[in-house]
Amino acid sequence: MDEMILLRHGETEWSRNGRHTGRTDLPLTGRGEDQGRALAPLVKGRSFGLTLVSPALRARRTADLAGLTGYEVDPDLWEWDYGGYEGITTADIRRTRPGWYLWRDGIVPGDAEHPGESVTQVAARVDRVIDRARAAEGDVVLVAHGHYLRVLCARWLGLPPQDGRLFRLDTGTYSRLGFEHGEPVVLAWNAPV
Repeated sequence: MDEMILLRHGETEWSRNGRHTGRTDLPLTGRGEDQGRALAPLVKGRSFGLTLVSPALRARRTADLAGLTGYEVDPDLWEWDYGGYEGITTADIRRTRPGWYLWRDGIVPGDAEHPGESVTQVAARVDRVIDRARAAEGDVVLVAHGHYLRVLCARWLGLPPQDGRLFRLDTGTYSRLGFEHGEPVVLAWNAPV
């Protein structure tokens, strides 16, 4: 792999309102559709050795709007399963858990369909994707989710998954990971288009 391009999906109603959106499959807003189209010049005319997209509708629609074709939908790119915090804002969670912070305190278990994940479980999925990316010929592009890609950045750099907290990532942005002298580095992060 030469370079890994990370595209965070465009805005959804829940991302706009700060609600934790793990496995709930929401469409993009009009702004999210515009963000997806704005990503197209970043990938136009480029050849990718591996193109992976989350199964979520919001990620697949972003990939389509960006002009990515022939991509593989990979369940390892799903967003963090927030369990009982799915659809709830941080402010609402803090009403019952003052000072709560996802990266430090984790989530509460959910139901059988969405039991929730620890950051370590998310990191195990991330590590599998990084292994696939490193084995690819040429550049790689991933279309996924905010917290997931933050964990991916931390793991790319050899940091513990909790250090994903250090890498804010907005909707409809792109980031680039690569190498300097053979060592993993961040080439660009949270760049708007």
